[in-house]
Amino acid sequence: MKLITADNVQKNYTAGEITVPALKGLTFTIDPSSFISFIGPSGSGKTTLLNILGCLDVPTGGSVIIEGTDISKLTRRERAAFRGERIGFIFQDFNLIPVLTVFENIEYPLMMVQNIPPARRRERVRRLIAEVGMEDQKGKYPDQISGGQKQRVAIARALATNPKIVLADEPTANLDHDTAYRVIAIMRKMRDEFGTSFIFSTHDQKIVGEAEIIYSLEDGLITQRKTIKKRAKTKRGKAHAKHN
Repeated sequence: MKLITADNVQKNYTAGEITVPALKGLTFTIDPSSFISFIGPSGSGKTTLLNILGCLDVPTGGSVIIEGTDISKLTRRERAAFRGERIGFIFQDFNLIPVLTVFENIEYPLMMVQNIPPARRRERVRRLIAEVGMEDQKGKYPDQISGGQKQRVAIARALATNPKIVLADEPTANLDHDTAYRVIAIMRKMRDEFGTSFIFSTHDQKIVGEAEIIYSLEDGLITQRKTIKKRAKTKRGKAHAKHN
C-alpha cells in the first residue's frame, strides 16, 4: 500500500479578481519509509505542496490520500487531529520554543496531541534525546545550544509522536557544511530505525544527493522524477513496537 497518493493536485490563490495557480495538477505516489526531495526554484510550489501534505492547507482540486484517508475531505478539526497523529515537521529556522528546555521542547507535542501517561512520555523523550546525541544538553534552552544542536532537537521533536511522515522545509539552510551532513545522517538513521518517511522541500544539494527519489518542480508542475538510490530496508516493525 502506498503511503501517499496524490492525484491531479491543484492549488489556486485568489487576490481580488486575480487567481494565481501555485500547483497545476501534481500526480505522484510515495512509499512507506522513503527519503524523498522536492526541488525547484522559489515559487515552484514546493512549500505549498508541503503545506497540503502536512494538512496545513487543502488543495483547490484533486486529492491527496494518506494511508487510505483523503485528507482533502477532512474538516479543519479532523485535519488537525490527523496531523498530530501522523505527521511531524522540521523547519529551517528550527521553531523551538525559547522558554522550554531541550527536553521540554521534545516533550511538548506529546503533551499537546496525545494522552500519554507522564512516565511513558518522559521515557520516550529520553530515548529520542539519546538517539540524536543530546543527553548532555537536555536541560539547556535553545539560545544556549548551536544551530546543529537545535536541528537535532527539532528532529527528535518531529519524531516524538511516532509519525509516519516527517516534512522538512529547507532543514539544513541555516547550517554549515559539516553540520548539515551530520544532521542528514541523523535523519537517515532515524528513517532506517523507525521506518518514517522523510519528505524534503529543498535547494540544498547535500540533501538532494542523499535522496532516493527526486521530484523536480517548476511553475507548479512536476517536470522530472529521478530514482537515485534503492530504498534501504528498515527496522520499522521492531522499532514501532518498542516506541509505542
